[in-house]
Amino acid sequence: MIVLDYRDKRPLYEQMAEKLERLIVNGGLEPLTRMPSVRSLAMELSVNPNTVQRAYAQLEQDGYLYTVSGRGSFVTVQEEWRESRQNRIWQEWRAVTGQAREAGIPGERLMAGIREIYGSGSGVEGKCGGESNADGSAAAAAQEGVK
Repeated sequence: MIVLDYRDKRPLYEQMAEKLERLIVNGGLEPLTRMPSVRSLAMELSVNPNTVQRAYAQLEQDGYLYTVSGRGSFVTVQEEWRESRQNRIWQEWRAVTGQAREAGIPGERLMAGIREIYGSGSGVEGKCGGESNADGSAAAAAQEGVK
């Protein structure tokens, strides 16, 4: 389930939280799935139970888990963690833009950099360089050009 890297400079609880978050986001842990108990996961990974508790607390704070007293921790429903994650990213974005302002980076330059990074993601137009038709697929537009 989880492999920890003891040579990584990050604390073990951060590594655990990151790997569990990935499992949740990628569907490896379905919504409403009961998480292993703190004690059992600590034994499985050979770490202190406080480490697991801290990772679970971080995931709960980020909206990926919720706890029911006496029953354990559970994976939240997708919409709940997606909204929580968006809020966290928005807060981080505000902090980064504040740092850019303090560093003297003009807003126009910052926005140009964001457009460049955001546009180079998974967008079809960034990879293919071609036009897309109404359904947004450059491949369909290319097919129409062949006919």
